[in-house]
Amino acid sequence: MRPLKFLALPAMAAGLLGCRETPKQEEEPQEPMHQTVYLEVGKLEVASEAFYDLVPRDARLEVLAENHEWTEGPLWIEDGNYLLYSDIPENTVYRWSENDGVRQYLKPSGFTGTDFKGAEPGSNGLLLDPEGHLVLCQHGDRRIVRMASQLSHPEAAYETLAEAYGGKRLNSPNDAVFHSSGSLFFTDPPYGLPGQMDDPEKELDFQGVYRRTPEGEVQLLTDELSRPNGIAFSPDETVLYVANSDPERAIWMAYDVLEDGRLGPGRIFHDATTRTASEKGLPDGLKVHSSGALFATGPGGVFVFGSDGAVLGRILTGQATANCAFNADESVLYITADAYLLRLPLNQ
Repeated sequence: MRPLKFLALPAMAAGLLGCRETPKQEEEPQEPMHQTVYLEVGKLEVASEAFYDLVPRDARLEVLAENHEWTEGPLWIEDGNYLLYSDIPENTVYRWSENDGVRQYLKPSGFTGTDFKGAEPGSNGLLLDPEGHLVLCQHGDRRIVRMASQLSHPEAAYETLAEAYGGKRLNSPNDAVFHSSGSLFFTDPPYGLPGQMDDPEKELDFQGVYRRTPEGEVQLLTDELSRPNGIAFSPDETVLYVANSDPERAIWMAYDVLEDGRLGPGRIFHDATTRTASEKGLPDGLKVHSSGALFATGPGGVFVFGSDGAVLGRILTGQATANCAFNADESVLYITADAYLLRLPLNQ
């Protein structure tokens, strides 16, 4: 294992920013952190003083884990003070805590078969349902499931919540968010299919954003996005934000949420297409702060948007950055970036 590092983030002013496996649970922790080390690639790119209302001027990006394949789906568990996150190629969910470091939590997490031909078999997005059960977006099994066991005793036994639309199998559900009504909104790009768009097992000829009602009906909300990915609501749930991880159309969309749970016409919240040729990453996972600000992974790292779509700044990681999540009181932002799990302090 390479030495654990920290990413130092000096502020930088910016102009306007245009085989079924036997589950192995709760193994011994990996190497604990004993020293603080800094890496020079990280920067805070600041476009507005309002950025500092959210991110401390002297914030440093801490590496909590490394040497993964591709990290995703960070989820803070308040009851226990630990973070869960996916490693998609490893078909595993990991658990990180301050006291124990990193432990394997759940395997298999996304593919429960015996012979997966592609590169991304595991779980992607992780979230809790209204009753506090773990819900996983499974690439390999092409479905959204609920873990049957309690969080404290994880077992690779799952109840299917959504796996088809119109009698056809989903592509590979990527990310999801619950509405206060109990409806589950989720995205379905082709990334978990071994051949992606050209996979012979692909049954739908589009990539959709869906709503699963509390009664279990799966409704198509829009098929206008080529690679729908990260998804989140505004604090009042009147707007749904969706990332599109297509290098030819690297955008975030905003949709008004109608009273019946369907979506109004979409509008481009921000377009980062011009950045994709020169910076690592694409619009991917996102989370909405209680202030209404969006923390959205994209080219270069994590964009921080005001609720009006203005770019307040970016957290530049030097890595292709997949997703992010807050802890319970929003004093910390956890970031999954390529092989790393990172942590950044926030203002309260």
